[in-house]
Amino acid sequence: QVQLVESGGGSVQPGGSLRLSCVASGFTFSNYAMSWYRQAPGKERELVASISSASIQTNYADSVKGRFTISRNDSKRTVYLQMNSLKPEDTAVYYCKRVRPDWWGQGTQVTVSS
Repeated sequence: QVQLVESGGGSVQPGGSLRLSCVASGFTFSNYAMSWYRQAPGKERELVASISSASIQTNYADSVKGRFTISRNDSKRTVYLQMNSLKPEDTAVYYCKRVRPDWWGQGTQVTVSS
């Protein structure tokens, strides 16, 4: 069955970095666009970044442009989110999603605090 398993979350000080990973199984990973979303307490889930199949195109939310980088390794069936210059407002649960048909991972917590 389809599975997406995120890892790499944790607690970091402002200005720090984290790299999230999402390992996929149960489908042909290279055929699908993938996305990262996040949901902060009391807020709606929002799109952070997306990457097309074959890494042809990437898109970012304005709030993370220049700080976050999405990438993928099809041989490892993994999509990454490199997060630099983290801010307290980046605190959220981060979710990996396969695009169309959508499938969600379970999420990983990122906390940015001094």
